[in-house]
Amino acid sequence: MPAGGRGPGPWRRGAVLAVLALLLGLLLLLHARITDRGGVGSLVETFLPWFGLFVPVLLAGALWRRSASAAVALLLPVAIWLSLFGGLLVDKSRSGGDLTVVSHNVGADNHDPVGTARDLVASGADVLALQEITPQAKPLYGKELARAYPYRVVLGTVGLWSRLPLSDTRPVDIAQDVGPLGDAKPAGVKLAGSRALRATVATDQGPLAVYVAHLGSVRVFPGNGFWTDSRDRNARALAVAVAAEPNERVVLLGDLNGTTDDRAFAGITSRLRSAQEEAGDGFGFSWPARFPVARIDQVLVRGVEPESSWVLPATGSDHRPVAAGISW
Repeated sequence: MPAGGRGPGPWRRGAVLAVLALLLGLLLLLHARITDRGGVGSLVETFLPWFGLFVPVLLAGALWRRSASAAVALLLPVAIWLSLFGGLLVDKSRSGGDLTVVSHNVGADNHDPVGTARDLVASGADVLALQEITPQAKPLYGKELARAYPYRVVLGTVGLWSRLPLSDTRPVDIAQDVGPLGDAKPAGVKLAGSRALRATVATDQGPLAVYVAHLGSVRVFPGNGFWTDSRDRNARALAVAVAAEPNERVVLLGDLNGTTDDRAFAGITSRLRSAQEEAGDGFGFSWPARFPVARIDQVLVRGVEPESSWVLPATGSDHRPVAAGISW
């Protein structure tokens, strides 16, 4: 302590806290420049909104240290976080909508597919997209959904149920899963049949192209880091399919195993808009179902207007269903 018993002034205290605040701001600002080697960049972007929790921690430290420099430095991450996510704190939903769409990864380990199907019917969806349908559960979903949805198509592990007629249904080739060591299949990752489909829904306002997709899983492998190869490959292939879609009105429903902040989806998000970001209330986290921390289940649109977007209550799956009301 200097002579006279006085410590450093408020602008000299808390230098470490000030540096940490500036680094946090730079991370939020330059997250797209973080290397994606080992999936680091993708992992950071998946949980990017949660980095805002460091602000109150650093603020508490600044107040405890009575550090003016640390408090001022915190203005940088606060301003950047608000520019990135502040719009999600406002309820942008509106009443109305010509069509309600719902997407749900029903979960391969779902022990109550019948209850899940009944919950989805109760949602009032006009168009319902399911992912991760197992061969054992497929007839159960078919039976429970048949009365409410006379039109359906199921290809591989994905399916689409509709109150309106479907046509031009076909699989979308988004490529098979490939492990981090080349063509080897990682332990615990199950390869399946078709994971994406495309159909035309006949509406009173004309045709609507609907895509249903379940992109490859992400995994953490010792020695290989955060593995996203399969998902990223699927995302690129899906982006190509959407880019080639001739219909002006497009809706993509599915479990993308990533958030729209993730650079892996640039090819998709450059062509489709998030219903949650445009017409939702909050972040709309959908996974895991018990305590959602990320929105990896998406409703993305083109040529239609999202009027509302919300997350439905949990079912027997480890994901929560997501819904949106759209209009022409």
